[in-house]
Amino acid sequence: MQVRSVDAYGRLTPDQKARLIRALQAGGAVVGYLGDGINDAPALKLSDIGLSVEGAASVAQASADMIMLDSDLSVVADAVEEGRRTFANILKYVRMGASSNFGNMLSMAAASLFLPFLPMLPTQILLNNLLYDVSEIGIPFDGDRPEAVARPQVWNMRALIRFAAVMGPLSSTFDMVTFAGLSLVFHVAPAEFRTAWFLESMATQILVIFIIRTNGRPWADLPRPALAMSSIGALLILLVLPFTPVGAWLGFTAPPLPVNLALGGVTLAYLVMAELLKTMLFERKPRRPRKRRSTRGMLT
Repeated sequence: MQVRSVDAYGRLTPDQKARLIRALQAGGAVVGYLGDGINDAPALKLSDIGLSVEGAASVAQASADMIMLDSDLSVVADAVEEGRRTFANILKYVRMGASSNFGNMLSMAAASLFLPFLPMLPTQILLNNLLYDVSEIGIPFDGDRPEAVARPQVWNMRALIRFAAVMGPLSSTFDMVTFAGLSLVFHVAPAEFRTAWFLESMATQILVIFIIRTNGRPWADLPRPALAMSSIGALLILLVLPFTPVGAWLGFTAPPLPVNLALGGVTLAYLVMAELLKTMLFERKPRRPRKRRSTRGMLT
């Protein structure tokens, strides 16, 4: 597309500005436009994100989506960076929620085929969801690697489905291992079974965020304090709860030490597998070198 091969345009008429925006949009681009004059109004109205400034022509302000109170281009750069960071954090939560819910659905469906009792009581499922949501409160305050905000990101449903289709069954597989161990090895009672699966399910759901929040190694890209505190806090609550009177009221029974050690091993194995698989799930698109061409033939 010729419009992408030119770095700068000058002395354009309002109609020519609108033509450039339409050409970029026809190529699938999301176009932002910054202007403050009367001749910028058509382009401001036509663009996906129209920006004007305080003190601009009234028709330009009326056509814009946002009006900057500070006439400084660095504000735009800061807003773009913050928007990309916010989008990246939203993707973290969506990936977590999609894969976790899909995995739990598979586990519950499989358990209903083989177990003569409910693998988890309704109140325990609600508590599971509540603690999980509490653990993710810190995601909006998390940081991102430089490459995550270096270029625009777009919503990719195929990538999200692929992520959930891999991580969900992976979680369910380790749930099945837990079910088999509790039933065939330890021969626990239903109350202990529910407690053990609650502990394993919550531990894997909460701790895996430290792995999939980044496409780097989790120990080299640590989360911000807000996410670490919300996740670790929720994890401590679920580890202590079964051993309290409140836990007994919710139907929990403290599992014996061998069961707890086995749950820790299953959780660790799951986290290792999640770390190994995540590299093929994150898209790594090499940045193409920018081609600079002559600006001859620009619209004037």
